[in-house]
Amino acid sequence: MFDPTDLYELAKDAPELTDPVLLYHFDGFVDAGGAGRLALGHLLAELEHRVVATFDVDRLLDYRSRRPIMTFDTDKWVDCESPELAVYSTADATGTQFLVLSGPEPDREWELFAKAVGALLAELKVSKIVTLHGIPMAVPHTRPLGITMHASRPELIGPQSSNFGRVQVPGSMAALLEFRLGGQGHDAVGYAVHVPHYLSQAEYPHAAVTALEAVTRGTGLVFPMEGLRDAAERTNVEIEEQIRGSAELSTAIEGLEQQYDAFAAGSDKESLLAEPSSMPTGDELAAQFERFLAERDEDL
Repeated sequence: MFDPTDLYELAKDAPELTDPVLLYHFDGFVDAGGAGRLALGHLLAELEHRVVATFDVDRLLDYRSRRPIMTFDTDKWVDCESPELAVYSTADATGTQFLVLSGPEPDREWELFAKAVGALLAELKVSKIVTLHGIPMAVPHTRPLGITMHASRPELIGPQSSNFGRVQVPGSMAALLEFRLGGQGHDAVGYAVHVPHYLSQAEYPHAAVTALEAVTRGTGLVFPMEGLRDAAERTNVEIEEQIRGSAELSTAIEGLEQQYDAFAAGSDKESLLAEPSSMPTGDELAAQFERFLAERDEDL
C-alpha cells in the first residue's frame, strides 16, 4: 500500500494556520476564457506568498504528453522549465490567511493524489476547499456572466437555478477532489463561470473577475481586483471594436442577446448549453474572432 504523504513535501517553515480556505485550480482541463488560471495567477502575482508544500510531479505527470520547454543556446542546453504543483500560503486584503493550490493537472495516481491532498488539508487545518474555472456557454459577452455553483453540501451554496440536469461528463482532478474529500466530510465548493463560447479559447479576464467575486461572496476573502478589472475592461473594449467592424458578427451577437434575454425572462426554455439551429455555432463565431485573437496575442 502506497503512503499518500509520500506524494508531497511540507515546507519545514510551514506557517501555523487557523481554518484557512484553500483555493485550487489545475491547468489541463476545461477552463473557458482561462477563468480559473487567470484568477489564481492574478492572486499570486498581486499578493506576497510562499510555498508551503510541493507535490512530486515526476510521479504525477506524463512528460511526453506535455513536454517541458527547454532552452538551447548555441551549443548547449541552458534551461528547463520544470513544472511545479504546489500549495502557497498568502493573505487577502484584510490580512486573512488562505492557501492556493495550483499547477498542472495530474496525469496519473488520481486516487492517491486525492488522499494526499486530504492528508495535507488535515496538516494545514483547512476549513474549506474552493475550485473555480470557466465553461463555454451560448451567451453574449454583453450580458452578466452566470455561474453554476456546486458543493459537497447544498447548504454551502444555497438554492440556485441550473442549466444542468443529471449528466455524465469526462472527469477532472478538480471534480474528483470535491467528490472524494466532500465524501469524507470536508466542505468543498466549485464555481463554474459561464463564458461566451466564442471567447472560450481566448484569455477573458472578465470571467476571472466574476469567479473571484463569487469566491468573495462565498468565503468572505477580499482580493485586490483593480488590475484584473482594468484588464477586463481593456479586453471588452477590444472585443467591441472588433464587433463594430463586422456586420455579420454584430448580427450574431444580437441573436445571442435575444436568446439570452428570452431565457432570462422565462419565455424560452431552450438551454443555453445548446444553440438553436438558426444560431451560429461556436466554431463559426470563433472563426470570426481569429483575427482579433491573433492581434491580441501579438500585443502581449
